[in-house]
Amino acid sequence: YSGWTTTHKQVSSFYRWKNYWIRGVLSLAMIFGFFLIIYMGPITLILVVMSVQIKCFQEIITIGYRVYHSYELPWFRTLSWYFLICVNYFFYGETVADYFGALVQREEPLQFLARYHRFISFALYLAGFCMFVLSLVKKHYRLQFYMFAWTHVTLLIVVTQSHLVIQNLFEGMIWFIVPISIVICNDIMAYLFGFFFGRTPLIKLSPKKTWEGFIGGFFSTVVFGFILAYLLSQFQYFVCPVGYNSETNSFTIECEPSDIFVMQEYTLPAAIQNTLRWKTVNLYPFQIHSIFLSSFGSLIGPFGGFFASGFKRAFKIKDFANTIPGHGGIMDRFDCQYLMATFTHVYIASFIR
Repeated sequence: YSGWTTTHKQVSSFYRWKNYWIRGVLSLAMIFGFFLIIYMGPITLILVVMSVQIKCFQEIITIGYRVYHSYELPWFRTLSWYFLICVNYFFYGETVADYFGALVQREEPLQFLARYHRFISFALYLAGFCMFVLSLVKKHYRLQFYMFAWTHVTLLIVVTQSHLVIQNLFEGMIWFIVPISIVICNDIMAYLFGFFFGRTPLIKLSPKKTWEGFIGGFFSTVVFGFILAYLLSQFQYFVCPVGYNSETNSFTIECEPSDIFVMQEYTLPAAIQNTLRWKTVNLYPFQIHSIFLSSFGSLIGPFGGFFASGFKRAFKIKDFANTIPGHGGIMDRFDCQYLMATFTHVYIASFIR
């Protein structure tokens, strides 16, 4: 028995380190891919966001399909994807009208679609609603309404947030890159601090999360966000709003940087002056904003992950899917990103504009 226990521990340790190795390699690959996508420009980023949104929707809908044994429900999957198309048509139509006004005014068909966009969107949704009512079957009433609600909550969580990600992107790529990078950094650093120093459990929903990882991740992320903000604030490519040039039919990222991306001199508080012997410091104002973004991403952002953990525990599943070896599904990687995207959008509207 003792020999079996020793062998079992060795095997368990081997698979543990193998899993860490797989996670590490794939994490580096995803980070490299992220930088490559940024280099390819706004159009590629929009397409990636849309692809991620569709995959996340598919993963959550599939869980509902399996958990509630919805195999006999008429039209459930068809209607779920139809509603996804309707909601995307509405949100992306709004984006086109807001940011591509010159293109819309130039093309007659687009003028018609823009003028009646909300009515068309409502009509499309209404058609889906009527199809759902017509598909109701006596022995499946309750289950069909469960799945109708499941679809709409998924749309609210996934599609709405991805739309906000794209709106943040149009404000300037820095508003897209920094929040996403903050969440990635916090996830990695909290994992590393928890792995090497973790002793105190943080929350029952995620037994592997520790206070040491949570606190270490916070300080690391604030420093990382501050440095990243400094580096990106120097380049027009990152700080200028994404515009559309109707003459060249292409995106443009050129502007006179706004004040928050212009180096300014700040007088330090007296207590810090006495300690560091510095009276002033030169900073980009965006670096100060990055502290608030980093703080949210480190202190509140993880609750998106805790929410996802509770969701998975409720339905007795380990991951949303098996898309990425060692990481689970796409939704497992983006559970905190959606919360961060919403905060960034609200932050821009409240404190920047």
